[in-house]
Amino acid sequence: METTSKVSRPARAIPTGLKISQVPWWALILVAGVLIIIYLILTSANYLDTFLYLKDGIIVTARITIFSYLIALVLGLIAGIGRTSKNVIMYTISTLYVEIIRGIPMIVLILYIAFAVVPLGVDLINLLGKWVQSFSQNGALAGIADSLVNFSIREVSFELRAIMALGLGYGAYEAEVFRAGIQSISRGQIEASLSLGLSYFQTLRFVILPQAVRRVLPPLGNDFVSLLKDSSLATVLAVNELTQLGRKRRSSTFRVFETFNVLVFLYLAMTLVLSTGVGYIERRLKVEE
Repeated sequence: METTSKVSRPARAIPTGLKISQVPWWALILVAGVLIIIYLILTSANYLDTFLYLKDGIIVTARITIFSYLIALVLGLIAGIGRTSKNVIMYTISTLYVEIIRGIPMIVLILYIAFAVVPLGVDLINLLGKWVQSFSQNGALAGIADSLVNFSIREVSFELRAIMALGLGYGAYEAEVFRAGIQSISRGQIEASLSLGLSYFQTLRFVILPQAVRRVLPPLGNDFVSLLKDSSLATVLAVNELTQLGRKRRSSTFRVFETFNVLVFLYLAMTLVLSTGVGYIERRLKVEE
């Protein structure tokens, strides 16, 4: 009598659930901390008063961040194109801008722009007005000349100076991002476009930049988050953004713990929202590829 041997198959592993090591503890702790601060704001008068005092700084912080970033994108794109250009003048100017700005601490750049460059610019505007006045005594041109002569440094707010400085500073970093994106496009596409009769600027506009911008969107988003945090440096100019209002609140009430807890909570909330948006863009780009 023959006995048939059965091949034993390994039993399927029964899923035992999520392992402790796989639990995103950092996210749970972060959410718990955020919920605690929200609870304190809703239940504690000191926390609520601090939040109501700081909420106006959110608008100023957002305004500084957005306008600085727009300036940085424009300067970064121009300098990034210049850094990849074969034109000696464009390459030299762009490289000089990038190397100088990246070598200066951001807070020093803000102070330099606010108290050195802006006053010098106002003096040059006044001189231009006097020069125009010398050969125009009446008419619309004379009115423009009078406006230039009477232009005062008080008309340039410290918030605007902070925006100019942050935009100029981050423009140098965005230039390197755009440069890397442009150089990531294969040389064959450029040569094929030129062989089809497109000029260099047409190739740049219709072939290179659409692909390069798509590739540099994630790092551009990360720099936007960084700029939001660096907008706090505007406090050195006494701009009433979040950090400056936090300092005023602390010095007037001596409630250090409540003030800085709410301040950290507001910055963290904004950066988390922006980081989530950047992560969503990165996932969409990976799916579409």
